[in-house]
Amino acid sequence: MKFLHFPLTKITIGFITGILLFSMLDISPKLSFALLSLSLILLFVSHIIKKKTEQFHFLFGVFTLTSSIFLGISTATIHKETFNPKHYIHQIPDVNQNLNYSVLLDEKLKNTKKNYRYVAKIKSIENQESYGKIIVNFPIDRNLKRIKIGDLATLSGTFYSNKSPFNPNQFDYGNYLENQEIYGQIYAKPETVKTIGHENSIWIFFSNYREKIIEVFQKSSLSKEELTVFIALLLGQQQDISPEILKDYQYAGAVHILSVSGLHVGLIMGFIMFLLRSVPNSKKGKATKLLIILLSLWSFAVLAGLSPSVVRSVTMFSFLAIGTNLGRTVNMYHTLLVSMFLILLVKPSFLYDVGFQLSYLALFFIVWVDPLYAKIWVPKNSVINYFWKIICMSTSAQIGAMPLSIFYFHQFPGLFFLTNILIIPLLSVVMAIGVFSLLFACFGFVPMFVIKPLEWSIWLLNAIIHWVASFESFVIKNISFSESMLWISYFVIIGWILWFKKATFPRLVFGILSLLVLQFVFIFQKMETQTGQEGIVFNSRKNTIITERNGENVTIYANDSILTTIDKNIAVQSYLVGNFCKIQKKQILENLLYINNKKVLIIDSSSIYNPKIQPDILVIITSPKINLSRVLQYYKPKVIIADGSNFKSYSKLWEATCRKEKILFHNTHEKGFYKF
Repeated sequence: MKFLHFPLTKITIGFITGILLFSMLDISPKLSFALLSLSLILLFVSHIIKKKTEQFHFLFGVFTLTSSIFLGISTATIHKETFNPKHYIHQIPDVNQNLNYSVLLDEKLKNTKKNYRYVAKIKSIENQESYGKIIVNFPIDRNLKRIKIGDLATLSGTFYSNKSPFNPNQFDYGNYLENQEIYGQIYAKPETVKTIGHENSIWIFFSNYREKIIEVFQKSSLSKEELTVFIALLLGQQQDISPEILKDYQYAGAVHILSVSGLHVGLIMGFIMFLLRSVPNSKKGKATKLLIILLSLWSFAVLAGLSPSVVRSVTMFSFLAIGTNLGRTVNMYHTLLVSMFLILLVKPSFLYDVGFQLSYLALFFIVWVDPLYAKIWVPKNSVINYFWKIICMSTSAQIGAMPLSIFYFHQFPGLFFLTNILIIPLLSVVMAIGVFSLLFACFGFVPMFVIKPLEWSIWLLNAIIHWVASFESFVIKNISFSESMLWISYFVIIGWILWFKKATFPRLVFGILSLLVLQFVFIFQKMETQTGQEGIVFNSRKNTIITERNGENVTIYANDSILTTIDKNIAVQSYLVGNFCKIQKKQILENLLYINNKKVLIIDSSSIYNPKIQPDILVIITSPKINLSRVLQYYKPKVIIADGSNFKSYSKLWEATCRKEKILFHNTHEKGFYKF
């Protein structure tokens, strides 16, 4: 792996390590900057000494690495907004409290059934200057439809801080938001919302310009399904794609094309270069072409919302354009490293973005693995060679992204190679027509002779995706895959690729050992599952779900309607996958359960209970009209649990009673699932 010898490789690895260490360690800004300053001084001193004697060459390498690590820590520190004393988390005295805010709407998010959602920058709280990003939820109301990005608004609403997942092994959305420097949400009261002004910036201009372009296409004859896919392909906005279409793209292994990435940016750059082909290749002409290409690419990046995959792709193609303009051979490894380093220097939070991780891994493996296929076969027929290259590139990308994709999404599309063969040629056509239609949309209209080919090509694209996705048996679902298995999987992949590149005995030993370690970890985790015993009271809105796990076998307790659809229940399936287990039995919920040597009494809406039973755990469900103080005259449970099927007002009253009686009370509405 020659790229490991590049100085920039070690610097980038150290820099990324520093960003990761910052999230694990509690380092103050003063300490991080002091350590960076000290390491840079030592680096400078070791560089001077190295010039005089080679004995200190190793020391110079050590200080280069430490400087890179502390640079990563300092960069993350600079971008950590909560260090600002005016940040809103230091000013809001209590959560769930109604306060007055002034905010600047910065980014449009996907709407829910009840709310318009925006990322906003807080300007003040209760007329006190404030700072920080937050999500604002506006109730869907006709009067609020005209709100747009860049508007300054005053409103009154309730603040809710980010929370951990309410059920086990689910995606931690609160942690994801905090990585984006968003620490809570406001639910605005519609009657208090008032627009008081508008701010202008390049970001706001392009965001609103994007909305105007979307409005142009909405007024055209382009059907809704094709329109939402077009907006995702060309403008990077996936908010309005229907769940059915998204599911088809996931099952077909083509969901990556809905995120603007290198493929899209490469096609756009090729189209721009085609339009500029008549510009002379003089020194002035080359400079003009380069300037137009860079401006076009970055304007498109801002227009597409500056998502991590867009920024990565545009940064890489910018370096490619600059290298081509200078007449130099572009080293893709250098381009990857430089683009990654610069992007993380400006936005370190991108490191935690799934799209950023997957796109860099996929591209790295394409660059690294793709040359191996030339040793296998080089077709002489140009058409066969074209499709062979598609298979090679998609396989290389899938090898690199597969472990991480399985870790995050717990499924693997078996027909990904067929999907790529069928859609990549068609995608080129869609992108060409799409860019052409965008040029018309900039002038406020799109003629029918452009709309119809665009609609037909996207319809055909969706039809192919739907056809491939219909073979659900080729989609491997609910794959249990832990973080330790993820890391070892990459050692296995890297080890065997190294052996295929150059078959040596040490590399063969490394490949075999990595496989053995992966098997050992899998067996260890299965054994750990076999010895585990626990009960879970899930937080399920308007329903009750209780599970008992003995080893890898799980018993589900719920009512009939839930048990019939339990295989599609996301909360339960996430738990099963995360714990390497399966459903053994499904049982109707009864008033008395024995779970892992615990006596669990359930009081439901019938309010019937046996006073002679002395339970360890009391679970209250479906909002029974009971006097809890009277119930506690008979029972002395260690804990009382109110699940998501209860009215919130009832739960509050029960909590107050338990506090008075000094009994532990767990409300899943507020604290999430309960494990015992």
